[in-house]
Amino acid sequence: MSPLPLPLPVPGRFLRVGGVPLHVLTEGRGPVCVLSGGLGMAWYDWDAVAALLAPYRTVVRFDRPGLGLSAPAPGPPTLAAEADRIAQLLDALGHFGPATVVGHSLAGFHAEAFARLHPARCAGIVLADGSIEDAPRPRLPRAVRTAVAGTVAAAVSAAGLPRALGPATRRLIDRATTVGDHPRHPWEHAYRTSRVLRACVLENATYGHQAAELAALRPARPLPAAPVTVLAAYDGSETARQLRWLERQRGLAAELGGRFALAAPAGHLLMADAPASVARAVLDLSGTGRDAEIPERP
Repeated sequence: MSPLPLPLPVPGRFLRVGGVPLHVLTEGRGPVCVLSGGLGMAWYDWDAVAALLAPYRTVVRFDRPGLGLSAPAPGPPTLAAEADRIAQLLDALGHFGPATVVGHSLAGFHAEAFARLHPARCAGIVLADGSIEDAPRPRLPRAVRTAVAGTVAAAVSAAGLPRALGPATRRLIDRATTVGDHPRHPWEHAYRTSRVLRACVLENATYGHQAAELAALRPARPLPAAPVTVLAAYDGSETARQLRWLERQRGLAAELGGRFALAAPAGHLLMADAPASVARAVLDLSGTGRDAEIPERP
């Protein structure tokens, strides 16, 4: 009989932030840069970007509550809570100065909110194919949406679907949102848990409310005098949908007084397709990108 496979060593460590044990990895040296993934993403989605940035930055990546290896939070996410979580995580790590925050997709809301709510802590933000919602108006109250989402997640978990289909579903999402061929990650089995499923469902249920919170925050809390880059994923196609998306990303950069840049060729999961573009966007915020040797792949 062959021996059972040994469990994978857990990378990083766990820190209690806001009462929730969060899975956190810190690598590299230099000014601090926080990497936060989109809806349902995990720490390992940033592997290639972190490897490129580590020679020049102290790279912090973490799993939001319920995602990756982090414990669940007692309540559903809100925009202000996620912005505060970034600040509290930096405090827990002993990084009390300004930090650059990279927010992908939904986490673009969190990065911008962090800059507006904690201006003294923000050295700059990169919105990596960040979410955009024009005049968001959630149709149902947050409590109703989260209650329904929790019920659905419980029913799906009771049926055993996360264990049976979770990793396969994650791989399908990866294939649909990338243009390259990327290997399976050994930690994708985290998607077999009801914990991760519930976190994904709650993030999706509160997406519109987080967008509305950001829309209300913008006129009330101006951005600090810190550089902003909007990095849009471009797959090389000339479809109306792709061109419209690029135009919206360019408009977001103009609205925030930031720089617009392309990551190409890349799908929405641009940190996998174009990690060098993400790393350069971070380094260019401080004007050090030209001097950094960044290969296309780490």
